[in-house]
Amino acid sequence: MLTIDNYLDSHYIKRSNWLRAAVLGANDGIISISSLAIGVAAASNTREPIVLATVAGLVAGALSMAAGEYVSVSSQTDTEQADITREAQELKDMPEAELNILAEIYERRGLKKETARQVATELMAADALGAHVRDELGINEISQANPIQAALASGASFTTGGVLPLMVILFAPVRQMEYYLYAFTILFLSILGAIAARAGGSDVKKAIIRITIWGTLAMGLSALVGYLFGIKI
Repeated sequence: MLTIDNYLDSHYIKRSNWLRAAVLGANDGIISISSLAIGVAAASNTREPIVLATVAGLVAGALSMAAGEYVSVSSQTDTEQADITREAQELKDMPEAELNILAEIYERRGLKKETARQVATELMAADALGAHVRDELGINEISQANPIQAALASGASFTTGGVLPLMVILFAPVRQMEYYLYAFTILFLSILGAIAARAGGSDVKKAIIRITIWGTLAMGLSALVGYLFGIKI
C-alpha cells in the first residue's frame, strides 16, 4: 500500500548517493587496474611483474578510493552543517526577513502571493529550520551525504572491479596479454554500464558507449607509455 512513508521506495533517486560511489569505484577499479597492467605488460615478457604491479595497485587504489571518498563527502557534510548552523542563527536574528524569503520561494514555484505567505507561515510555525533547510538550502534526507556509506561503497566496489582484470592477468597467456586485457576490460565495463543504467533507470546503450569510450582511451594511453619506454622487465 502506497503511503507517505514509502512512496519514494520505488524511485531511483533514493539510490543516487550509494550508486554514484559504487559505479565510480567499480569503474575506477576496472580501468585503473587494467590500464596499469597493460602498461606493465607492454614492457614485460614475464607474468610476475604484471601480477605484482596489479596487486599493489589494487590494494593502494581501494584504500585511496575509500579514504578519498570519506574525506570528500565529509567535507560536503561539514559544509552542509555550517550552512544549517548559519540558517538557524539567521532565523533568530531576522525571522521576518526569513519568512519573506521562504514565501518568495513558494511564490516563484507557482503559488499565489497570499497562499505562499500562508504556507511559509504555517511551515515555519511547525519547523522553521527544517523548512528553510529543505527549501532555501536544498538539503534533505535524500541528498544528504553519508561519508561512511560512500567510503565503504567506493572501496568495496573498487576492489570488486579491480579483481576482474587481475583474474585475466593470472590466467591469460603472457604473450599478447595487453589484447586479452583490453578485450575483457571492455566486456567488464559494458556489463558495469548496463547494471548501473538499470539500477539508475537510465539508458543502457548510452551508458555502455560512454564507459567504453573512456575506458578505451585510458588503456590505450597506458599501453602507449609502455611501448614508448620499451624497457623489458
